[in-house]
Amino acid sequence: MHDYATLSASAITEGLKNKNFSAVEICRAAISAARDTGQKLNAFISIAEEKAIKQAEAIDRKLAAGKTPGRLAGVPVALKDNICYTDYPTTCGSHILENFVPPYDATCVKKLLEADAVVIGKTNMDEFGMGSSSENSYFGPVKNPIGGQLVPGGSSGGSAGAVAAGIVPVAFGSDTGGSIRQPAAFCGVYGLKPTYGAVSRYGLVAFASSMDQIGPFARNARDVALAYSAVCGKDDCDTTSKDFDQPDFDGLLDTDRKFRIGLPKEYFQEGLDSEVAAKVENAADVLRKAGHEILNISLPRTPLAIATYYIIANAEASSNLARYDGVKFGLREADDILAVMYSKTRSAGFGTEVKRRIMLGTYVLSAGYYEAYYHKAQQVRELIKDDFANAFKIVDLLLAPTTPTPPFKIGEKIDDPLAMYLSDIFTVPANLAGIPALSIPIGTTSDGRPVGGQFMAPAFGELSLFQIAGWFERTS
Repeated sequence: MHDYATLSASAITEGLKNKNFSAVEICRAAISAARDTGQKLNAFISIAEEKAIKQAEAIDRKLAAGKTPGRLAGVPVALKDNICYTDYPTTCGSHILENFVPPYDATCVKKLLEADAVVIGKTNMDEFGMGSSSENSYFGPVKNPIGGQLVPGGSSGGSAGAVAAGIVPVAFGSDTGGSIRQPAAFCGVYGLKPTYGAVSRYGLVAFASSMDQIGPFARNARDVALAYSAVCGKDDCDTTSKDFDQPDFDGLLDTDRKFRIGLPKEYFQEGLDSEVAAKVENAADVLRKAGHEILNISLPRTPLAIATYYIIANAEASSNLARYDGVKFGLREADDILAVMYSKTRSAGFGTEVKRRIMLGTYVLSAGYYEAYYHKAQQVRELIKDDFANAFKIVDLLLAPTTPTPPFKIGEKIDDPLAMYLSDIFTVPANLAGIPALSIPIGTTSDGRPVGGQFMAPAFGELSLFQIAGWFERTS
């Protein structure tokens, strides 16, 4: 068998068809890597060895019988630990759900299993998706496989790290304000935040329901397209999911189409690291030389996005997390007085960042402040959407930095919440607008830290994102 850590998802499916190896061999290699490298990085919370091997054996039997395998046949996949998977805990990186085992699979998991993927485990994450560094987990911080005690980004740091380290070729995370794209940039891999409604949220533990979206990580554009195609589509269990045309995403990846690409000036202001700016400008030059048109444009309400996001996201989080009270499921700190039991459970079960966001969210929803904060933020959100709508009348795609800086060291920003929140300054606008965005690796800094650039497209324009990423791969 080839070096497992370098195999792409498409190479695995092709190798199985050609009988170069078995699904069980691939599965055992992935599990071994998760137990070894994954443990060193603290990337996994649980490993589903027994169930994964049974899935792989079933795929080998299907192939032996001459049946047509699914599009992800034999591909080891990891799931962020806020995506429900039966028989294994879904902890959300929190003490309050440490022993919670969901009684059902998330819709995206059902689709992955129908596509013959093999789920090998659940990845570590910032508690309830709240963080930009994967340091806020009850199970300890995740390390970036690049090394140097760097953070892998958050909140889907375990999934990004697992892909970057060669443990799995594909992993899934969730993106509420950049939690797929930011760790993808920090770990030097691809990460897609799909259009809001393109992938079912059924079985995803809610953070901010109007922005949460499940999406894939991979090491190349084709694998991102392949993974997305396996999980997208309308789901009757999720009323926010949409019915839309689903072309052959990975089959249409290679194209001669030339794009008009906008560079929004608001993403190139003070605070952007000079090396990150240079890499994005170089990426634009690469695409210009390949025949694409590059235009300078404006998204004037971008400076308002980070404040708008943190008002709306924290308000929705305070509502969604009210269910964790020690009564229905999860941790319970016993007391004869109900209100005291609530207080003890939530105090012991939630970490510092989650408590901070619940308090902020409760404040902006409280009487006398709702109109001044939450309602006003929703109005600004509509203006941000309008900015994107106007931009896409002029250009096909937007190109911007994914993050303002390269990955920083573990502990560097943990005591400065505002500095941590600003790590998401370039990613939150796409979540507020509900549009798709794809972060791709565009180089490294002088000291070897990865830099990511993100392409943004109109709603349900994922195919264009995959195609421009393919262009960049071929020409850079």
